[in-house]
Amino acid sequence: MPYTATRTAIPDVLMLEPRVFEDDRGFFFESFNARDFRAATGLDATFVQDNHSRSGPGVLRGMHYQVDHAQGKLVRVVRGSVFDAVVDLRRSSPTFGRWVGAVLSAENRRQIWVPPGFAHGFVVLGDEAAECLYKTTDYWYPEHERCLLWNDPAVGIAWPVDGVPAMAAKDAAGRTLDAADLFD
Repeated sequence: MPYTATRTAIPDVLMLEPRVFEDDRGFFFESFNARDFRAATGLDATFVQDNHSRSGPGVLRGMHYQVDHAQGKLVRVVRGSVFDAVVDLRRSSPTFGRWVGAVLSAENRRQIWVPPGFAHGFVVLGDEAAECLYKTTDYWYPEHERCLLWNDPAVGIAWPVDGVPAMAAKDAAGRTLDAADLFD
């Protein structure tokens, strides 16, 4: 199997660890294989879009989600390092309003599965820019995009930052959990 999947404190959010083949020439690993993803996770996800972002040191992106056309995301980092955070926005979920976070880096090669119905974001760690690649299960629809406030005290994400990180105006103006558009 090219990778293993481990449930996080929010069981629907999964960490995937690749099987890496390394020697003095470099390394090789399968970053995605539909058959093995299904076997490792029990999910039959169909990915329709691949995204690539580059963010400078100290940049925070998020917490993004779409209310219609909710996206599942499989996220990994190919340059640098990020602290990746996921918040459950499903009102009927026993983990509603809770978050999990993990460091994803080019070095550890870990991936995180963000199910539909969750807000997702990350902050770049260290002095190097970070590049993230992520697959999505639905297309981006700007009219359905929403943003949960990155530092909402009701959620309490423990971002590993000092002060306010650099971010887009739309991210700085995100809604708090009690005012956000949510999922059933």
